[in-house]
Amino acid sequence: MATQWKNDQPIYLQLKEQIMAMIIDDILSEGEALPSVRKVAADYQINPITASKAYAELVDEGLVEKRRGLGMFILEGARKNLLNAEQQKFLNEEWPEIIKRITLLGLNVKQLIESADTNSSH
Repeated sequence: MATQWKNDQPIYLQLKEQIMAMIIDDILSEGEALPSVRKVAADYQINPITASKAYAELVDEGLVEKRRGLGMFILEGARKNLLNAEQQKFLNEEWPEIIKRITLLGLNVKQLIESADTNSSH
């Protein structure tokens, strides 16, 4: 289960983002227990403090909770909150750049949407 870590970002942030992506993709479900810090550290070949820091950030963001003696669990509503945040990020950061590119290339938005609808029905 070892992964390739990027050098441009701390490992704990990369681990946190992987867990968030797994929640969004419903690989990890609300109410489900996360693997222990020790297991994550062993599986990913990282320091337990690094795994613990990633988990602490998920707690701080209200996505998981620590249940004394039981471990870390994904909170109800975590997926919805993550999807809402990602949608806002897309609309505020990515979409304006896409619109700029569409305009720059002289593309017709209506045709692009029709093309997307046609391609998604296959």
